[in-house]
Amino acid sequence: MGTNNSVAVVTGSARGIGQGIAQRLGADGHHVIVADLPSMQDGVAETVTTIESAGGRATVAEVDVTDEDSLSRLVEVAVEAGGKLDVFVANAGIAQVEPLIDYSKADFEKIVDVNLTGVFLSYQAAAKQMIEQGNGGKIIGAASIVAFRPFALLSPYSATKWAVRGLTQGAAMEWAKHGITVNAYGPGIVGTAMWDLIDEKLAAEEGLAKGEAIKKYAGDILMGRVSVPEDVANLVSFLASEDSDYITGQTMLVDGGMQFS
Repeated sequence: MGTNNSVAVVTGSARGIGQGIAQRLGADGHHVIVADLPSMQDGVAETVTTIESAGGRATVAEVDVTDEDSLSRLVEVAVEAGGKLDVFVANAGIAQVEPLIDYSKADFEKIVDVNLTGVFLSYQAAAKQMIEQGNGGKIIGAASIVAFRPFALLSPYSATKWAVRGLTQGAAMEWAKHGITVNAYGPGIVGTAMWDLIDEKLAAEEGLAKGEAIKKYAGDILMGRVSVPEDVANLVSFLASEDSDYITGQTMLVDGGMQFS
């Protein structure tokens, strides 16, 4: 793939890990479709600017991953921009820190809608286009370290990420005959807005100062530091390249050695 006019979609790429992935894929030579919610378009524009100023190609796009039509339109945008779809990174996700006993049904449904249904609809939209093209492709989903071992106060979030791991395996089985590989990445603790929120809530629950909860969890990181989006983007770069052609159905941890699968 690389510079051979490969087209890659990244959802949730206005900030955080998604932004890091989009920037790296741009540097790798993919034409990147930078997609996020209508309310996140300032971040989308920023991501596109950083890709273009580094010499890459990028296109702005809006998407709501819980909406089937929105994802169909996103795939159309990709095909219009680059003629085809080669890589789809279903990165969009949300987290909520809450004791399970207090979790509302509405909040549970929302996190399932974005983190699981959103990945399902993303995988499906990408696969339909790739199967129609007939030359394979790479579908990559956002799992997490909690897809293997949950964190307390992140139970529904953890459940959605376990489900992404299962969906990824099933999709890999069904679409291998079309030359499509389906894998997921599992970040550990990353210094992003999502983890700032998690830290704040965990600290409040456990009576710790802000920044202390992350420190407590980060004590388990063998590499001795919290992750940055680039760490995750390096793995996704590999999964989006032909170097990973013989790998499918895997959820790969990129967590500095917190958890062994």
